[in-house]
Parts: sequence; C-alpha cells; structure tokens
Amino acid sequence: MTGQAPDAAIIERLARAALARIPEPFQGYLADIVLVIEDFADDETLDAMGIEDPFDLTGLYRGRPVGEKSAWDGVTMPDEIHLYRRPLLDEWVHTSVTLESLVNHVVVHEVGHHFGLSDDDMHALEDSAE
Repeated sequence: MTGQAPDAAIIERLARAALARIPEPFQGYLADIVLVIEDFADDETLDAMGIEDPFDLTGLYRGRPVGEKSAWDGVTMPDEIHLYRRPLLDEWVHTSVTLESLVNHVVVHEVGHHFGLSDDDMHALEDSAE
C-alpha cells in the first residue's frame, strides 16, 4: 500500500504557516481570518462562480476587503479563506511544485482578495516578480 494523501490537518498546517510568513503591516489585518479546509467547494459556490468542474477551484476568499470596512459596520461574519483539499492535491500531483508551495500560492492569492486585489491585479504582480 502506498502513502495516504495529505489530510485536511496537513493542508491547514501548511496554510497557517503561509499566513504566518506574510509580513507586517499586512499581518495585523489577518488575525481574524477564519481558515476553512474542505474537500471541495459546495454546489452553491461553484454555481455562483460559474464553475462546472469542482477540481477547478482550489481556494476562495469570502468577506469584505479591508479597504471597504468601516467602523460603522454592524456585526458581520468573519472573513474566511477556504482551501479545497482535493483540487489542491490534484494540482499538486499534476505539476512539479511542492504541496507547500502550492498551498502558499493559493493562500497568498486569497489574502490578496482580502486586501481588495482582483485576479488581474494579482496576475500582474506575479508576472512582475518573475
């Protein structure tokens, strides 16, 4: 029998380590983010995003970006970063990156949404860093 696929606890540990590596001043805005590890996004989420194949979504930010928050906001649900284990593992198996690097990439991407960056903004930043 071969080794077992990394479970949710391993993905969470990698994700928490990725969050811990994000430097100040950004770190101060991440303390209240809830990290959620699930095998797949639910059907409602996939439908809302127009995604047919659940393996196409590795992570998702749910919340209000930092720049849109106000002291006048009422009670709100905490911001969440969802990581989807099975799509992450599938991408890991089919690419040459380590699982740690992949989880780090997805966490940083979702943190970018927390700070109000769009997917296009993040791709431009990634391209300029290469």
